[in-house]
Amino acid sequence: MKRLFKFIFKAIVWFIVITVLWVVAYKFVPVPYTPLMAIRSYNGDENYETKHQWESIDDISSYLQLAVICSEDQNFINHNGFDYDAIEKAYEKNKAGKRLRGASTISQQTAKNVFLWPDRSWLRKGMEVYFTFLIETMWSKERIMEVYLNSIEMGDGVFGAEAAAQYWFSKNAKNLSQYEAAAIAAILPNPRNYRASPASAYIEKRKTWIVKQMRYYGTFTLQETSDK
Repeated sequence: MKRLFKFIFKAIVWFIVITVLWVVAYKFVPVPYTPLMAIRSYNGDENYETKHQWESIDDISSYLQLAVICSEDQNFINHNGFDYDAIEKAYEKNKAGKRLRGASTISQQTAKNVFLWPDRSWLRKGMEVYFTFLIETMWSKERIMEVYLNSIEMGDGVFGAEAAAQYWFSKNAKNLSQYEAAAIAAILPNPRNYRASPASAYIEKRKTWIVKQMRYYGTFTLQETSDK
């Protein structure tokens, strides 16, 4: 029994050390590949191709940055990784039997996309909380947004803002217009089934709503919010 506890303790220590170093490394270097990219590639047919190209946040349209905030996480700048009000509202809606609604922040989605696998198990959710805490502690909001926009799935086999801009609109991510950015943000709930261009009636409606939210949001900046 003593050996077992010793083994478990060492395993926990090594897990913390390795994951902290992993998060620290990604604070400075581009994320080259994610578990979801590997899973999609493994499950794809012989014609499947992963489209992904890392770009600095300075080379990603500020419209796209604002569009994903307005569509996915309007409290991104202010929360510590978890939007408790959104969690409570989602819980109440789900308990009332309404359409299942998530409450994942951009920080949580970044943690899931970069470090974990797609799953609804308690283990995976627990790991998501852990990695969200780490990136919120060690990275700036600007870095979280940069990694998010370079890693999230934005089409079938399309990952990141640059690949999405090229795939959907044949232009660089830094040149996306307000409506093009909103179109990409609009498909994020189900990027393998929705199309940013040409957009369906549903995506057009959602895109219009996102643009309105962008205008209501007002002045937007993602300059360093801390000296992390």
